[in-house]
Amino acid sequence: MAGSSVGQTRAHGGPFHHHHHHHHDNVYLTSTNKNDAGVRITRIGLYSNLGMALVKGGGGYMFGSQALVADAWHSLTDLASDILTLATVSWSLKPPTDAFPSGFGKIESLGSLGVSSMLLTGGLFMCWSSLVTLYAHFFLDPASAAETIAHMHHGHSHGHGHDHGHGAPSLHAAWLAAGTVAIKEWLYRATMKVARERKSSVLASNAVHHRVDGLTGIVTLAVVLGANMLHNAAWLDPVGGLLISLLVIKAGAENTVSALYELADRSIDDEIKGSVRKNVQRSLEAQGARRDVEVRDVSGVKSGQNYLVDVELAVPGDWTVEQVREVEEAVRTQLGSKVRGVRKVRVRYVPKDAPVARKFDEYIPGNVSPRESPEPEDEHDHDHDHDHDHHEQNGHSKSNGHDKHS
Repeated sequence: MAGSSVGQTRAHGGPFHHHHHHHHDNVYLTSTNKNDAGVRITRIGLYSNLGMALVKGGGGYMFGSQALVADAWHSLTDLASDILTLATVSWSLKPPTDAFPSGFGKIESLGSLGVSSMLLTGGLFMCWSSLVTLYAHFFLDPASAAETIAHMHHGHSHGHGHDHGHGAPSLHAAWLAAGTVAIKEWLYRATMKVARERKSSVLASNAVHHRVDGLTGIVTLAVVLGANMLHNAAWLDPVGGLLISLLVIKAGAENTVSALYELADRSIDDEIKGSVRKNVQRSLEAQGARRDVEVRDVSGVKSGQNYLVDVELAVPGDWTVEQVREVEEAVRTQLGSKVRGVRKVRVRYVPKDAPVARKFDEYIPGNVSPRESPEPEDEHDHDHDHDHDHHEQNGHSKSNGHDKHS
């Protein structure tokens, strides 16, 4: 549903379909311009989805339809990312502090992990519940089946619990399912209308997502009607619940893995890297420095709605600090204004005429820091215990030793 980039899900290494849509229309979701048609239809979609999820969940429970309850969970998987974005957007845009030098974007990632894990757990429970119901229906006698299902639903079988046991769900569940399908189709048409007027791929993909969600409502409607109208077809409802719960599990698992990747600082995707590189080159052209400066590398990580970008530039060896500072400020301004979500730009300079350094050369090799003692090293004893490391440290320890002996 919402997010600052089109391609971030690809960076996560999998086809995170739901997450892709969530992160796709943060442009409209977080906008403060409520008079904009795109913002308005996005907000209407959010509130409609929230209302339908609550109604489907309550209705499915009251009318004994596992398919409708599973459909409610499916709606929640779509809602979670949007609600989380709205809840954390003010945090993710806060300036960094000494205690949090990379800003607060990871708060959204942590929240996403928690919510996705919760939805994954709900999907697994719905799947298990549907499987138990199917087992009871096909392999147990009616009395045992009713007892098993009652136990699964924590004693909810009294009153209308016979529907949960081996009877069909109430036909009222079909009305609810039909209503959600109609609302989803209206949202599809209204969102697509704005998308065509704006020629917006963001809104168009969101509109398609409304229609896809409507299809799960059609599945729910079909199994509820089938369970009521066909002879001995009460098993159709838990089958529908099982199928939809698998969609919930898929979305929950993908979004959980996606949040874990973000927390583990997985690299930004190639699309964002390409956009950054293109805009850095445009900035150099505008400064007349394209021939002198070479873009060697672009990397970075995603932190909530923010991108923290590293750019490596190769410059002539005789350039002054003032010259590279001017280039850096221009590059930062260009990226901040042209690449959505870029929050931090760190530029590293290397001499243009020197050989290209190995990748990740800024990291200190593991054999540089002596690990024989868990205690902090005493400066005065540095030479006594680590002479064998001198040949591995590019002269670093050697120079320390010379300083001490001089």
